Amino acid sequence: MRLGTSSPLKHDSPEQWAEKQVELGCRAIVFPLLANDPEEKIEEYVKAAEANDLLIAEVGIWRNAIAADPDDRKAQRDYCVRQLQLADRIGARCAVNVAGAMGPRWDGHYKENFTRETREEIVKMVQEIIDRAEITNTYFTLEPMPWMVPTGPEDYVRLIEEVDRDRFAVHMDIINMTNSFERYYGAEQFIDRCAELLGNRIRSCHIKDVHLKEEYTFQLEECAPGKGEFPLRYYVEKMNSIDPDMPVILEHLNTDEDYIYYMNYLKEVLNGI
Repeated sequence: MRLGTSSPLKHDSPEQWAEKQVELGCRAIVFPLLANDPEEKIEEYVKAAEANDLLIAEVGIWRNAIAADPDDRKAQRDYCVRQLQLADRIGARCAVNVAGAMGPRWDGHYKENFTRETREEIVKMVQEIIDRAEITNTYFTLEPMPWMVPTGPEDYVRLIEEVDRDRFAVHMDIINMTNSFERYYGAEQFIDRCAELLGNRIRSCHIKDVHLKEEYTFQLEECAPGKGEFPLRYYVEKMNSIDPDMPVILEHLNTDEDYIYYMNYLKEVLNGI
C-alpha cells in the first residue's frame, strides 16, 4: 500500500511540495490543483510527483451533481467532467465525488436521498459524466457516505451494474460505511465483505477512525486514527492484499501539524505492510 494524506502541506513550489510529502513518508498524494489551474503549473506538479515516485491517487470533486436547481446541477456536472478529464490527463487512479444530496447541504442527509427517483438520477448522472469526459486513463468513483447511495458493498455492486460503464469504479471509505452497530462491532467481517465483493475495482481508500460514544442513542463519531476502535491494521492489510500499490489516504484533520502527527502514528501501526 501507499500511504498519503489529503493535505498538500504548506509549500512554495512543486518541488518543495513533493519533497515534503516524501519526508513525511507519503508514497501517494491527492492532486492539489484544479482543472482550471494553468496547464504549465499542473504539469510542474505532475513532474514533481513522478520524480519522487508519488502515485497520484485522487483528483477531488466534492460537488452536488444531483442538485435540485437545474442551473446548479448543470454547473456541478460540468465541473465534474472537467475534474475527471484532469484526472485522466495526469494519470490519477481516480476522480472522486459523492453521489449527492436532495437538499440544501451538498453532502447532507435527507430521506429523499434514498428514493427510487433519486437512485435513477444518480445512475444517469454517473453515466453522463463518464460519457462526456471520454476518459481512458482513470476512473470515476463515488465515495460512500453514511447517508447516501451506495450504502454498502452489496449496494455498490448493484450500482456498478446499473451504471454499466467500464470507467466507473470504487472509492473505499470504510469508516463512512460504518453506520450501524453490526458494522462497528463486526468490523473485520465487514472489511472482508467489502474486499470480497469490490476487490480489484477499488481505486483508492481513505483512512481515519470511528468511536462509539457513551451517550444515548447510538452515536458514532469520526475521529483521528487511534482515537477510535476500528481495526486499522486489518483494514490496510486487506486493501494491500488486493493491490500492493493501493493508495491509503489520511483525511479530515485540521492542521499540517495534525497530519504530521497522525501520519507518524499510522506508520507505526502499519509498519511492515
